[in-house]
Amino acid sequence: MSTEEKSLHFIEQIIEENLANGFPQNKLRFRFPPEPNGYLHIGHAKSICLNFGLGLKYNAAVNLRFDDTNPAKEEQEYVDAIKEDLQWLGFQWDKELYASDYFQQLYDWAILLINNGKAYVDSQSSEAMADQKGTPSQAGVDSPYRNRSVEENLALFEGMKNGDFEEGTHVLRAKIDMASSNMLMRDPIMYRVLHKEHHRTGNDWCIYPMYDYTHGESDYLEQISHSICTLEFVMHRELYDWFLDQIYDTNKVRPHQYEFARLNLNYTVMSKRKLLQLVQENIVNGWDDPRMPTISGLRRRGYTSASIRKFCENIGVAKRENIIDYSLLEFCLRDDLNKTAPRVMAVLDPVKMVITNYPDGKVELLDAENNQEDESAGFRKVPFSKEFYIEREDFLEVAPAKFFRLSIGNEVRLKNAYIIKAESVSKDENGTIKEIQVTYDTDSLSGSGSEASKRKVAGTLHWVSVQHAVEAEVRLYDRLFIDEAPDSHKEKNFLDFMNPNSLSIIKGFVEPSLESAAPGDKFQFQRLGYFNVDKDSTASKLVFNKTVGLKDAWEEKGKKDSNSINNALKDINKYFKVGTREERNAIRNAIGETLSGISNYSLLQNSFKKNINNNKSSLLFANLILKYAPLKVSDYDNEDLHKLFTMSLRSESTFVRSRTILNLYHLELDSEFKNTFRDEILKLEANPPKSSSEREKEFIEQLLNKL
Repeated sequence: MSTEEKSLHFIEQIIEENLANGFPQNKLRFRFPPEPNGYLHIGHAKSICLNFGLGLKYNAAVNLRFDDTNPAKEEQEYVDAIKEDLQWLGFQWDKELYASDYFQQLYDWAILLINNGKAYVDSQSSEAMADQKGTPSQAGVDSPYRNRSVEENLALFEGMKNGDFEEGTHVLRAKIDMASSNMLMRDPIMYRVLHKEHHRTGNDWCIYPMYDYTHGESDYLEQISHSICTLEFVMHRELYDWFLDQIYDTNKVRPHQYEFARLNLNYTVMSKRKLLQLVQENIVNGWDDPRMPTISGLRRRGYTSASIRKFCENIGVAKRENIIDYSLLEFCLRDDLNKTAPRVMAVLDPVKMVITNYPDGKVELLDAENNQEDESAGFRKVPFSKEFYIEREDFLEVAPAKFFRLSIGNEVRLKNAYIIKAESVSKDENGTIKEIQVTYDTDSLSGSGSEASKRKVAGTLHWVSVQHAVEAEVRLYDRLFIDEAPDSHKEKNFLDFMNPNSLSIIKGFVEPSLESAAPGDKFQFQRLGYFNVDKDSTASKLVFNKTVGLKDAWEEKGKKDSNSINNALKDINKYFKVGTREERNAIRNAIGETLSGISNYSLLQNSFKKNINNNKSSLLFANLILKYAPLKVSDYDNEDLHKLFTMSLRSESTFVRSRTILNLYHLELDSEFKNTFRDEILKLEANPPKSSSEREKEFIEQLLNKL
């Protein structure tokens, strides 16, 4: 196999093998088949890039086919949004098609199946049919209507089509095999009655075909050669082929289904149902809210189509499911914006600064480079005057070691301008700094070539001239969820993991060159991150969205939290070695402060489970997680809690036992659950271990009085 062949993903290898075996290249045809029941999200982008990428690679047509078979959930708004997203991503389809284009043909084929004894009308309730379906290890039971005559089935199906029956009274089922090991082959439903207006066909139809029946037949009608879908449809392939078997003409291209691993991205949800819930419950501001993983939301936030295509290219096409780190998506975005986004200055938490030795009324227009990564980007003029804003965090009266910003008596450079030295401050009645007084080195202008301009100082700050500052609303967006897998916890609702800080709106000041910025324009606010102009922006009010920071704050926080957990575990060992209660309290309080500052649900859960073992340090640490971590008792598995308390009450250490007794006393545990430990605690009271302290005995007495 050549180097080039090794670089092919498995679907490309299949296509290459098909071509080598004589399949005509001009017969290659692909499709992207979205359901118009919501907006596309980043997971769909992977499928889009795969299908349209194959079209480009093999010079083959790619259809856009809307799977519009459920009028109860579909809207024209979604159709329009999907088309807009596809075009924004940089792809153009060959034909715009709809499953509804084939309703008559699908109906005719259903009649054919009935006539051939391969389909029948079932008049049972959905519950009855589900009961008869069986289990993976137990065969299903035939419907009592399975052997209806062809004439009766045709008459009932015609009545369904004409609207003679209410929803739920009849369905058309394929007659396959109720004993099949593949439960999808146990007489699947082909049609159901729906008295709903369709966004394209209006009220022409009262019956609508199911996905499994529609999909493969639509592929066949369009002569799709490779029908590519995600892994959850592996078990559907047998049914896909069965329906094709009933109508296949050997003179035509027969579609084949191939499955790849869908995109699973951490810190988000990919279910359209859950995304719709976020919209309907006004948890977000619509499908294009910049916190949403929808393509329209990412676009509004400031993502580029090139960065999303690059992300999809980087994650590749595989057969195994895996979870992709959100940081990779942000990396692809930073990499793209770094090359294209102009550098500008903005101050988001301003404090005023006055250069006391700068002439009143003087204004200089200084040269500022637009993008050091792009030589053709050139320079712009930035006004400089006596008063300007800097970020409040860039100044401390008294600086600690390694503080490379401004402090009293120390110097920094203002970007593209002069070296300044802080002299004094003015404060309000609350002690908050309202103004900083500085002096500047008149001979230190950046790029002037003077000796003073070449001086090295601790740091460089961005700034905006007060006289020329343009006020702007800045929306600081963060991840929508605080947990890596918000919809993976069986006992929790994904909404429990909403990030309360996913959006904060502040007032900031930007340099005057941005006054004419238009919606969609993207910039790097120097030292702050990448921002773009929101669609809410007007000529009288600039609105910016924070797209992404210059660094991965979540990765840094994740490493910090993991390190904090590890360091806290090390401190636990000291707890057993120190000699006084005061020292132990200090260690416990420090660990408690660390644990209370960690919001990562999965990290805390994993640490808790991991430390339920016979080691006394581990048991104490798990008990401290219970006491201090910002999780509810209901967040922990009852079995894990029972195991922890049992092992802890039998521990050799009085410190472990005491903390466990205190947890049983103070935590909001079910009284019945607490009472399961009554005998264990009575044993401790009756026969105290040698290590028992007087405090432990007091705690036991208090707990028994409460039980």
